[in-house]
Amino acid sequence: MSRIGVFVCHCGMNIERTVDTQAVAATLSEHSGVVFTTDYNFLCADPGQRLIRDAIAEHKLDGIIVAACSPAMHEPTFRRVAAEAGLNPYLCEIANIREHCSWVHQDRDKATQKAIRIVKTLVEKVRGNQPLEPLRIDHDDKCLVIGGGIAGIQAALDVAESGFEVILVEKEPSIGGHMAQLSETFPTLDCSQCILTPKMVEVSRHPNVRLLTYSEVVEVTGYVGNYEVKIRKNPTYVDPDKCNLCGECVKVCPKSVGSEFERGLVERKAIYIPFEQAIPSSYTLDEEACLGLHPLRCSECAKVCEPKAIDYDMRPEYIEESVGAIIVATGYSLYPISSLTEYGGGQIPDVIDGLQFERLLSASGPTSGEVRRPSDGKIPKKVVFIQCAGSRDPERHNAYCSKICCMYTTKHALLYRHAVPDGEAVVFYIDIRAGGKGYEEFTQHAIEEERILYLRGKVSKVYRQDDRVVVWGVDTLSNRRVEIEADLVVLAISMNPHPSNLALSKILKISCDADGFLKEAHPKLRPVESLTAGIFLAGAAQGPKDIPEAVSQSSGAAVKAVTLLTKDKLIHSPEVVEIDEAICGGCGICVDMCPYNALAVNGAGVAEVNEVLCEGCGSCVSACPTGAAQLKNMTTQQFVEMIEVALQDG
Repeated sequence: MSRIGVFVCHCGMNIERTVDTQAVAATLSEHSGVVFTTDYNFLCADPGQRLIRDAIAEHKLDGIIVAACSPAMHEPTFRRVAAEAGLNPYLCEIANIREHCSWVHQDRDKATQKAIRIVKTLVEKVRGNQPLEPLRIDHDDKCLVIGGGIAGIQAALDVAESGFEVILVEKEPSIGGHMAQLSETFPTLDCSQCILTPKMVEVSRHPNVRLLTYSEVVEVTGYVGNYEVKIRKNPTYVDPDKCNLCGECVKVCPKSVGSEFERGLVERKAIYIPFEQAIPSSYTLDEEACLGLHPLRCSECAKVCEPKAIDYDMRPEYIEESVGAIIVATGYSLYPISSLTEYGGGQIPDVIDGLQFERLLSASGPTSGEVRRPSDGKIPKKVVFIQCAGSRDPERHNAYCSKICCMYTTKHALLYRHAVPDGEAVVFYIDIRAGGKGYEEFTQHAIEEERILYLRGKVSKVYRQDDRVVVWGVDTLSNRRVEIEADLVVLAISMNPHPSNLALSKILKISCDADGFLKEAHPKLRPVESLTAGIFLAGAAQGPKDIPEAVSQSSGAAVKAVTLLTKDKLIHSPEVVEIDEAICGGCGICVDMCPYNALAVNGAGVAEVNEVLCEGCGSCVSACPTGAAQLKNMTTQQFVEMIEVALQDG
């Protein structure tokens, strides 16, 4: 490239506050091959984009550098501008002088010099770039949704309503997720089942949805638009087509275990239906809870099953599907209550978590909606609710806010007062985060009209004394120590990432954040996309959120998936690896290094690359002993020239 233009963005004061952008532009104007430079307040805005287009045409530029923010944010923006001006978009490069320079420095002179060096390296890179054309690929028209909670259900319905086939995979025997366990929802106090169960029925009967419960995704290969998915459907040992739901098998089953749906408040049999409204409505024989299947040790359930629906010979079934897009909606789990020893978690029976309290409140719960203590079944006359139990506690537990606890604690206190009108509800809180529509009004109603006592302070200890639970805390508004004898303590426990997230992230080749939630491509501009093309995120899999936000994000993920599936051809970046066959030794090191399975040694004994699978990470380039593997527009020679110019004085 012999006619290069450099455009330096102020980014308001984000860059200009620390970097002298005029000095950067002036210095680069003297650099070899640079024929035009300028600085501008906001290059990403329409006037800034027009400035770039006009400069390309007026100065006949054959390469440009935009010195601005991260290429992860605006590289597509500026490459599109270049293309509109008639310049090959791959002759446009982004010099990151915001995240890599202005945001991490305070000394303006030193930051300016660093910015100049950064921009010079990109000038050398673009000088060696070649015009490229994006790869165009065919794609499958199906969508895989992983997770059958409210987020997965909503995403599946939205994609299915757009005319595309959906495979909905749920790990548990029934769809519904945690929302199915709720009694009512804030701030309107709608019945959870009244909202959820119609959607459960709809998704199970939709002609475009194939529902696979008690199933797990075990392998995913391929690339955007053409993913090959292997799903293991676990055996339920009950044929749903034969089962008439008579329940005789449950009556004779000798083995009981704690009910997961009822949060251990009651027991279920080894053969069971998770809850009354479960979909599919069929029994599942829990192999781990059963007295023994291999070899068979009991068989009482089969003896009483008139339709002969029980089949002990069922084995895992493996299903292989080709899909174009994947939506991950794995949901969340709760922080283990046993880890909250300072609150008596796991030690005191009358210290329970929020989901257990939901089941006590629910008309379909173990107490038919009557609030009773787990220890003795008595109605509690004083209940203490402790917020931020395991959240916002970086020293001992999770550092992050779980976002929903303030509101569901308010809901719990209200519903308790409705169920036990002469009862007293006390809420310990750090502060109240009521950021949703109608949430503040809901909270104020609880405090001002329902006479719920809110104490601003932190609980230090909870212990048992006789048949009461003693709560020690501090009221920080009055600066007084508080000691309350309660009948029941309810902990607003932190949201945790779902236990499957880590393993699933490896299968899908997507990232988790430091807390274990699935990581989005960009928190503002690409909040429902992963960094792996064609894989989208929905609901609490990506971070703590309430039902409205989870549903909104699910619909957003569905739109992204549908947008992909409706395209005639998909575009893949051409900035991939190429192999120089003349010097390739066929050692196969690059094959082992590639995380995308994009390389293989062919019959001629040399490596070859599947360009559609390659994501241009460069792992193979760094490992290649002969230098045969080179990234297009990021060759070893370009690297050397960039390093040399960065090390030059002045």
